[in-house]
Amino acid sequence: MGATLRALRALVLLFGFYLLSLVLLGALAGLDIAVFTWAHGALAVKIVIVSVLLAVPVVRGMLMLRTPRGEEPAGVAVAEADEPRLWALVRELAAATGTRAPDRILLTADVNAAVSERSRLLGLLPGRRRLYLGVPLLTGLTEAQLRAVLAHEYGHFTGGDTRLAALVVRGRAQIGRVIGQFRAKADGKVTAERARQEEASARRVAKGKKAKTVDTGGAGATYRTMASIYTAYGKLYLRASLSTARAQEYAADLSAARIAGRDATASALREIPVLAASHDFYLDSYATLGLPARLLPPRGEFFGGFGRLLSARAGELVELRAELPAEPSSPYDSHPPIAERVRRIEALPADGRAEEAQSSASALLTDARRTLAALEDAVLTDEVLAFRRTGAWEELLDASMTEGLSSARTPLHRALADFTGQPPTLTALLEVIDDGRLWVLAERLPLSEQAAAAKGRAFREFVRPRLGELLRTMVLAEFSARSLLHWEFSWSRPATVRLPGWASQNTPDDGPEAALEAAVAAALADHPDTAPLRALLPPAAQPA
Repeated sequence: MGATLRALRALVLLFGFYLLSLVLLGALAGLDIAVFTWAHGALAVKIVIVSVLLAVPVVRGMLMLRTPRGEEPAGVAVAEADEPRLWALVRELAAATGTRAPDRILLTADVNAAVSERSRLLGLLPGRRRLYLGVPLLTGLTEAQLRAVLAHEYGHFTGGDTRLAALVVRGRAQIGRVIGQFRAKADGKVTAERARQEEASARRVAKGKKAKTVDTGGAGATYRTMASIYTAYGKLYLRASLSTARAQEYAADLSAARIAGRDATASALREIPVLAASHDFYLDSYATLGLPARLLPPRGEFFGGFGRLLSARAGELVELRAELPAEPSSPYDSHPPIAERVRRIEALPADGRAEEAQSSASALLTDARRTLAALEDAVLTDEVLAFRRTGAWEELLDASMTEGLSSARTPLHRALADFTGQPPTLTALLEVIDDGRLWVLAERLPLSEQAAAAKGRAFREFVRPRLGELLRTMVLAEFSARSLLHWEFSWSRPATVRLPGWASQNTPDDGPEAALEAAVAAALADHPDTAPLRALLPPAAQPA
């Protein structure tokens, strides 16, 4: 489908919104006329008032003439003087694609690249262009793969996609605005009706009567009906516009293969979902590790550690590249499945460009550390930036785990305090175990219906795994409070707890960690033995 037909489809979809709105306004007006023709009095006035209230959101949506401008993502704007090599590549690829280069480059913290154009007159006139380039892409892609990504984005320029986006975005925003207004009105009606019924129930209770059940099922029903009508058209609008969007993605992929090469384009498509999953894991497990303790990694390392994670887990990434998503992330995803896009590119004839530009794309940056530090300032909130910086990742891990363990209040802590009426210490728990009351205590833990219904050995088997996790946490908290452990940091595997100075004749050959696991298992056995666990405790922690 050419740009002209895509523009015509976008206009038809947009006009469909106005046609639907006019039909609904006509129906409301017809209802008012019929009411005054056949009825009079308070009922007629009430119906007219309701129809006017229903018409207001429709008219507001129709009069939203300006295409909404989305907020620009947080990032670092780089001028040509700041990053000459990056800008040179951007201009080179724009010339090769036969399109105008962007006027602005913004480096972001997302695993994504995108282009936008602030066109005028609903996309009929061109406007300023922007390139949004995620620094994680520069970290994880080769220069050849980055060329493919940029050539793909420029394919949207040459196809007129960015200019036509104004029409599509406008329609989506107007439909969403009307739906939002109707839903807000319905929610307001439900809230008011709930408050009215609760007040009436309170008066009944005060008079010694039984309170009625609050039922708000009918409140706001008219507004919800109107919202459902626009929601149905919105789904049609999205599906119709997304079929065009997916065709645009295929066309942009072909443009990338022509400019950057078949192999670089296919490998970039394989790499981006891997980088996205890896980056989410990195942020959750590494970069944000210290936030609960108000700690940050060293300056520039919040995003800078991602490259070291990729290097350390290269073997795992090979497996991820082979497992391409074969389905879109949702029915309304504007991008076709990655697996299908890769299949189409790899089916193209070989072009002999497999060995081009294999160096890391991060080499295009003049000073990567400076860029990473500036990205932190642009993306993180002022509150987070005020957190204390640790000197190294090892310090961040130790301090974060120490803080987490010191404030740990697990369900076992709460159950033990309730059971004994005393502070929930490890020593108190060991005494409960020695007295043979552990499984009575376990009944106070939050349990599944199946576990709560079990008895005897079946109950113990249900509860034992969870109880083992909670006991291990309590033991580690005790050791941490006495500075008897530290954590071994690693980019290639989960952090490992180290218990220095506990090697003894009773410690297994594979280390004190195994001794801890064996001691916890012994304490939770059908015939419990707390001696191995007590042997690991320092003298000060032993009961008198």
